[in-house]
Amino acid sequence: MSTRILPVVGDADAARSITTLLSQLPDAEPAAPVGDSTSLIDTLARLAAESIDELPEVVLVHERIGPVPALELIREVALRFPAVGVILVTTDAGPGLFAAAMDSGARGLVGLPLSYEELAQRVQAAAAWSVGVRRHLGQGADVFTGPGGTVVTVSGAKGGVGTTMVAVQLALAARASGMNTALADLDLQAGDIASYLDVQFRRSIVDLASIQDISPRVLQDAVYLHPSGIGMLLAPGEGERGEEVNERSVRQIVSALRNRYEVVVIDCGTQMNSANAAAIEMADTTLLLTTPDVVSVRAAKRMVRLWDRLQIRKAEETVIVVNRHTRSTEIQPPLIERITSTRVARVTIPANFKELQAAVDAGRMQDLESKSTVKQAMWGLAGELGLVRAPEGGEKNTKLKGDRGSVGVLRGRSRQQD
Repeated sequence: MSTRILPVVGDADAARSITTLLSQLPDAEPAAPVGDSTSLIDTLARLAAESIDELPEVVLVHERIGPVPALELIREVALRFPAVGVILVTTDAGPGLFAAAMDSGARGLVGLPLSYEELAQRVQAAAAWSVGVRRHLGQGADVFTGPGGTVVTVSGAKGGVGTTMVAVQLALAARASGMNTALADLDLQAGDIASYLDVQFRRSIVDLASIQDISPRVLQDAVYLHPSGIGMLLAPGEGERGEEVNERSVRQIVSALRNRYEVVVIDCGTQMNSANAAAIEMADTTLLLTTPDVVSVRAAKRMVRLWDRLQIRKAEETVIVVNRHTRSTEIQPPLIERITSTRVARVTIPANFKELQAAVDAGRMQDLESKSTVKQAMWGLAGELGLVRAPEGGEKNTKLKGDRGSVGVLRGRSRQQD
């Protein structure tokens, strides 16, 4: 879903200039400009009467609008339509007017002549704020289909439990269902996402670490678009450069990804640092992978307690995923749930590495056969987590786009495995 932007400009030439620039923004849907304050209030009132979801995320108010002065108009919009982010467009971008605009309820200020980078940053921030307000108001079922997408982190209780494999398959499942999906590698010293998907790319997450404001264009330059359609933000090729990525930069990066993609899957690896701790804290869903053995389950319990002590994530907010599950093992999901005081995902991933070996060795996890029970379980997990889009046409369409062997996932069906 695009970001809906309503320009409020009285001058015809200025309206054309603003609309042209808005149309160049990623995922922007500029509406026809309204020429005065009365038309704006009437338009917003009509849309709000239908549903709060019909309101534009962003309203762009030109300083020379009338008959109501721009700051008074911003104040009225902020009071009557609090879920709309308002941006003031002005030739005076000084601190005095900035403070007055913020006091009136504006979410940003853009100076004239307009700059693409500045306009993109302000629109992105205002849209994210608008969607966040609507989410807290509990309005609309499609709140995650634009700015403010779902962020899922995948961490391992210890090394070798399948963290990267699960992260990759969750992203592939989300993208195959039609979701705009990003896959980020925050295993900064030993990230293997590029190896799993046969990718060589000179840019990495480190290229975004020193940037204060990550615009859509800057983000696009750092993201590799995989043939599957996934946007990939890779770990650095030189592990020592991972130290350049700190908590502040991760918060900006995750926010930028959330504003650009419907689903963001982040591989946090198994080592805790300030960078992946920030991502886990910001995530909508946090997964912790374990295998059904004593050492791994103890490591999972240790990790859950660490997160709780650091106030990153409470135990009840963590979802344990059991990998390499067999019916014969003594440690079953209910026991893991009691030991770790977490919630264990209904879907468990079976122990069948033979199905994976060819795809792993070739570095092409996207080519894993649809009939693979391991793949079906991981895509079923994506359905359980709500990372896939339900199909149109109900029961008649139960297969993922581009992968006709994975059935039932779009309805979120998951098999309970004992």
